[in-house]
Amino acid sequence: HAFHEDRYNADGSENSDFVLNNEPYRKATILIAGENFGCGSSREHAPWALQDFGFRAIIASSYADIFYNNSFKNGMLPIILPQEQVDILLDRATEFPNEEITIDLQSQQIKAGNHIFEFDMDPFRKNCLINGLDDIGLTLEKEKSISTYEDSLRSDKPWLFAS
Repeated sequence: HAFHEDRYNADGSENSDFVLNNEPYRKATILIAGENFGCGSSREHAPWALQDFGFRAIIASSYADIFYNNSFKNGMLPIILPQEQVDILLDRATEFPNEEITIDLQSQQIKAGNHIFEFDMDPFRKNCLINGLDDIGLTLEKEKSISTYEDSLRSDKPWLFAS
C-alpha cells in the first residue's frame, strides 16, 4: 500500500496526477525523496511496502531513524545526500525522465547524466547489502562456531540437555 492515498482516487482508480502512476516512473527502482523521509513509518512495513512497489534504494537528505535502520535490515539502500544534490537529481528526473540514474554501492557513487555524487556508507552495512546478509544470514555465518560451542556445552554440562 505504498503511497496508497496519493496513488488512488476515492473510487479506487489510479490518480493520473501522481508521478509514480506514470511512465517511466512507474517502474522506478530508485526513489528520490524529501527530508526526514519515513517519518511516521517506524515499522518494518514501510520498507516492505516500498520494496513491493519495486524500489531498491532511496535518496534523501535525511531520514527518520527507525525507518533508516529498518531499510538496511530489509535489504534496501537509504542514501543520504546534501539537499542541493537531491534537488539536482529531482530536477534531472523531471527534465530527463528517461535518463538512467545509477547507484554503484561498491564505489559509493550515484551517476545521473554528467553528475557524479559520492555518498558515505557504514562498511558493515555496505558488506551486508552487497552480500545479501540480514540478521539471520549474519548469524548463520557463525554456524560453525555456534555448533562448536553447543557441542562443548553438551560435553561440559550434559544435565542442561537431559530429557
